[in-house]
Amino acid sequence: MSKPRKVALAYSGGLDTSVILKWLQDTYQCEVVTFTADIGQGEELDHVRPKAQQFGVKEIFIDDLREEFVRDFVFPMFRANAIYEGEYLLGTSIARPLIAKRLVEIARATGCDAISHGATGKGNDQVRFELGAYALWPEAKVIAPWREWDLNSREKLLAYAAEAGIPIAKKKDGGSPYSMDANALHISYEGGGLEDPWWTPDDSIWRLTTNPEEAPNEAEYVTIEFDKGDAVAVNGVKGTPYEILEVLNKLGGKHGIGRLDLVENRYVGIKSRGCYETPGGTILLKAHRAIESLCLDREQAHLKDEMMPRYAKLIYNGYWFSPERRMLQALIDDTQVRVNGEVKLKLYKGAVYNAGRRSKDTLFDATLSTFEDDRGAYNQKDAEGFIRLNGLRLRTGAKRDAR
Repeated sequence: MSKPRKVALAYSGGLDTSVILKWLQDTYQCEVVTFTADIGQGEELDHVRPKAQQFGVKEIFIDDLREEFVRDFVFPMFRANAIYEGEYLLGTSIARPLIAKRLVEIARATGCDAISHGATGKGNDQVRFELGAYALWPEAKVIAPWREWDLNSREKLLAYAAEAGIPIAKKKDGGSPYSMDANALHISYEGGGLEDPWWTPDDSIWRLTTNPEEAPNEAEYVTIEFDKGDAVAVNGVKGTPYEILEVLNKLGGKHGIGRLDLVENRYVGIKSRGCYETPGGTILLKAHRAIESLCLDREQAHLKDEMMPRYAKLIYNGYWFSPERRMLQALIDDTQVRVNGEVKLKLYKGAVYNAGRRSKDTLFDATLSTFEDDRGAYNQKDAEGFIRLNGLRLRTGAKRDAR
């Protein structure tokens, strides 16, 4: 790759990207543009601008993307009921394509000839950032310092920062021993003691959720309204997608909902162990499946469930902007046109229970499903021929085997 003249950096203001900012300047003698995304991570971003300015950065972008994140990325994903490897609600994975999208937009608008990120060479995020960038800017040049430099430990990063005069603020509480990633959907924790899959983390690891054992002793009921597969109100109060998720996060956190301890298969071929908190998302998934149970035809629902693992894997592996993900999304969204109504859930001690659902677009017909007199709505004698025809191949096979 030719020497870049101007680089757009995905910048958090933390240790890694602060070192990367100075390293880019030292290594390539290039101008750096910084971009910081507010996607609901709950951190103050006031420190970002002065830190970038300290090193001569003139073009500093700090964008509030919370609403776009939930509306255009989280909600479409939840229409698919996407879960990776049976448990993970994809909180980190779904944030990366939005960051890549905005980074590319800024890079092109400011005349950059390269982009850079702080993802390591062992993780998934490097793939997600770069596949997203290439899908939107085919000629993009990517600088991934973790694949180039020899600053491969926290000690070396701190030494470089000290020598370069990079201020690294220490948190008053001593900080977390884990590598954390937070956004409006979740928080993830990796590293530290979690690198031993047998080790059990103590309760201090969790930031969003109450210990279920210490959660309220009285259950709480919540009603979520859906319109075309998206949540639009909680307990009768309308809200934007981000506002809805924020309310559900608080409710879920209060009742200890959404904790996960998982060993997962990274796209690069490494197994990793992480802990996740997704309180609002856990509630939302339960509610969405409940309203779909009323409104989707059997074969629609089953086909969606068959496609879901593929859809989830596309997001996990970084293919949000791929033609196959767009194709699946179009099919999924078509199924959601009549997914309208309300779901009532019971929240208690870390668990979410269905407590009721109703819809004007329901396919549930009490006259068909009742155990009482159905007044001729269903002729039970019809089931005999249905069973015999469906059992024909089984009887034929059994006769062959008997021979």
